[in-house]
Amino acid sequence: MKGLYCQLAESNEVIKFVFQDKESPRSVRDHYVKLQVKVCAFSPVNTKLLTELKLKKDFLPIGREVAGVVLEVGPKVRFFKPNDEVVGILPLDFEESGLSNTLLVHEHSLVTKPDKVSWVDAAGTIRDGLRAYMALHTHSHVSAGTTVLVMEGANPFGTIVIQLAHHRGAKVISTAGNLEDKQYLEGLRPTVGIRQPLVARAINLSDRKVDLVDSCLEETGGLGVNIVVDCGVQLYSKEDDPTVKQHLPHKHDILSLLAVASHWVTTEENLQLDPPDSRFLFHKGATISFLNEEVWQLSNMQQGRYLHILKDVMEKLSSGIFRPQLDEPIPIYEATVAMEMVQKKQVRKKQVVQL
Repeated sequence: MKGLYCQLAESNEVIKFVFQDKESPRSVRDHYVKLQVKVCAFSPVNTKLLTELKLKKDFLPIGREVAGVVLEVGPKVRFFKPNDEVVGILPLDFEESGLSNTLLVHEHSLVTKPDKVSWVDAAGTIRDGLRAYMALHTHSHVSAGTTVLVMEGANPFGTIVIQLAHHRGAKVISTAGNLEDKQYLEGLRPTVGIRQPLVARAINLSDRKVDLVDSCLEETGGLGVNIVVDCGVQLYSKEDDPTVKQHLPHKHDILSLLAVASHWVTTEENLQLDPPDSRFLFHKGATISFLNEEVWQLSNMQQGRYLHILKDVMEKLSSGIFRPQLDEPIPIYEATVAMEMVQKKQVRKKQVVQL
């Protein structure tokens, strides 16, 4: 049985993605189910995190977001039966690639896929949906009347965050890195309810005449934004570090546009705050949270809550509240090239492989 794996160098840089032959799954035991994989979605591999957790291997399995059919269940399985359609995220220490034809998966890693949801949509939405829930519910408290700023909202994760925030009654502001993304954001409409724009204001950061802080303060009447969800930030100015990505906001800009008692949810794992930055947050009574969806896999204390979120993501996908930004499914023989592009963040849409 073949699966896709990545081989790492000592510097933790991904060298290449290769297919490897592995033994077929053994007999089903206890709380495990035998899953026939229909679709697998790709996300970048956090090699640094795997090394820190001592999970680094010569070959790391690729493809953890899977959807498929239950072929067989273990004697202690309570939630599923053969022929059930399921979707889930494989554990961080899972030994097999999601591109394998069959897998042995613990039942607590899976939830039922609604009949109205396609295999592609299910696998392509499950992880971004989880991250959106963490950003807007676990770390912050989105509700009607709040203002949410979604950085780079035209990417697959940002699109789900926008849809969830709008569904909760929040006013959404989003940034775009170019005119095409700005037009995409301005064209977003809900499939249910009033067909008003999902994004109240789309800010094109490639336009040098546009200032992020001024635009947000203008949109909020000078009060600032209640919740910020970023896709990374600039820690230094261009003069200090010429390699910084100009489409990312500077940390001082985000601090300046926060409202009183606001929440900043960041994906920047190396965020550094100087004493003046901390003082600024103290004056506003604002908080910073780090978005790391792997925490659910590292502790099973809140396994029930985790599964509840995954089920809710599927329900919103089934009802049309979530509409994922997916590329056309690719055949398995193109998986290597697709994963290389995902790892280098050279794709605009979610990549999914149909087996």
